[in-house]
Amino acid sequence: MPHQATAIARAAESEFVGRLARFFPEATPVRIPIRLSHDAQADAADQGIPQSWSRLPDTVIEFGTPQEVLFAVSRPLEFGDHVLIESRDASLRVEASVVAVQYHRERTVVAARFLKPVPNWIVKS
Repeated sequence: MPHQATAIARAAESEFVGRLARFFPEATPVRIPIRLSHDAQADAADQGIPQSWSRLPDTVIEFGTPQEVLFAVSRPLEFGDHVLIESRDASLRVEASVVAVQYHRERTVVAARFLKPVPNWIVKS
């Protein structure tokens, strides 16, 4: 039974991210597992203070565009938050800023835009 519950939760999560993806016409399904970190002191970093990344639970990029990634996470994020996205094989390591958020019961669905261009990131991952 635990496997069935996991599959149902995973399908619901993908559906939530898919709803946000409708606002991004170039979004395509990708399903890339990632490690995610949150910049707990983005304002301090803007003032020249070193960044302080805090690890968030691993997640999966469900949809991507050339400039954005869309995923769900179990911790709340807010518009403008900075995140560090790293693929498990280290082929993708990029900072992004949260540009859209939808809150659901136990998950936050997020769209984050890369801070710098990342050519062919979907192919690299």
